[in-house]
Amino acid sequence: MNAKANIDMLEATRLTREGRLAEAMAVLRGELPGANPSTAPSDAAGDASKRPPGHFSRIINMVPPSSGGGAWTPPKFDSSHPPSNAFDSLAGGLAHPQVPEALRGFLDRVGQSGSTLGLDGLVGLDPTRAPAPLPEGARFEEKSFANEAGSRAYKVYIPSSYSGQPVPLVVMLHGCTQSPDDFAAGTQMNELAEEQTFLVAYPAQAQSANVSKCWNWFNAGDQQRDRGEPSLIAGITRQIMRDFSVEPGRIYVAGLSAGGAAAAIMGSAYPDLYAAVGVHSGLACGAARDMPSAFAAMRQGGTLHHSGTNQLVPTIVFHGDRDTTVNPVNGDQVIAQSKASSDLRTTVSRGQSPGGVGYTRTVGCDDSGHPMLEHWVLHGAGHAWSGGSATGSYTEPHGPEASREMMRFFLEHPKPKAPSPV
Repeated sequence: MNAKANIDMLEATRLTREGRLAEAMAVLRGELPGANPSTAPSDAAGDASKRPPGHFSRIINMVPPSSGGGAWTPPKFDSSHPPSNAFDSLAGGLAHPQVPEALRGFLDRVGQSGSTLGLDGLVGLDPTRAPAPLPEGARFEEKSFANEAGSRAYKVYIPSSYSGQPVPLVVMLHGCTQSPDDFAAGTQMNELAEEQTFLVAYPAQAQSANVSKCWNWFNAGDQQRDRGEPSLIAGITRQIMRDFSVEPGRIYVAGLSAGGAAAAIMGSAYPDLYAAVGVHSGLACGAARDMPSAFAAMRQGGTLHHSGTNQLVPTIVFHGDRDTTVNPVNGDQVIAQSKASSDLRTTVSRGQSPGGVGYTRTVGCDDSGHPMLEHWVLHGAGHAWSGGSATGSYTEPHGPEASREMMRFFLEHPKPKAPSPV
């Protein structure tokens, strides 16, 4: 396939994921739409810095495998049997399309490993895009961890100001189709680490474990301490504790979407390891136990699951109230699960980000007035990291800075004793 054909396929993929099916078909027929693929922005919805406040990019809803675990794939459409709900359509909130045979075949190919994918695994991103240069003295190292559950690669950002002194550690779990580099670029957490001096770890979901690189939050076997993916993420955390000087009691975990659901699982399964949790556009631990309940939870919320210890887990949640991929009620359920049986006093405030996105912030405090839970509802927001950079996928630069607010919340919650690194 020549270079021109490659560019056309990338453009068709980009248009398809935006729900612009007629234009995607025009590309596949060789009738290019007005947008020039060579100048198409890397963000699937265009240059986020030029979008009006409250406008958010769509994200494709992936179809699960027929049995627990395995590969998530793009939707397959039957023109004689339209999808029954928004989660069966190409993107949340789109009208049920009558998809031509040629486009159905193209959608099938998009889901195959390596087909029209960039080097970082994101459809439509420039595979030749160079990573952002590191500050002098900083490092972004790639490592790996293995145990009986398998192996995972991960990257660790070491800020230039780190010289062996004890520093906090934040474990960041990416969403579906994302990679450590892409998630780092979108959340700008490395830049924040450079500013405030802490380590950042980015475990990478293996495509062999999930073709769309989603963390398998919906599998019962991946929701338990010392089993499956939780054991791998905890193992990565402990390996970093051995390799670097991590400040006792200042280890945190956060994630987006499937990564947010995985972060909630880690907080529930390892309250002794993680001092606080950040969940952006995710779901509560145990919200789903298999494929049918996974889509039900995404659509209308899941069955609330409380940890055996019934221990309050300090948690900060961000969720857009126009999220058509993961219903915003899931943010409420994350907070309810984290609260457990604790009696907290709540205060509610409202505001607007400098970019014009309004929000409602609910804070739950203990008897001493110390904030233990925070819930940010982003008005008009969709399924995207609030306050992120357009250099990464699934971000909304106009929103409040989720990364900065999470770090502020995290650093307010050190544990009194350090978890054992063994």
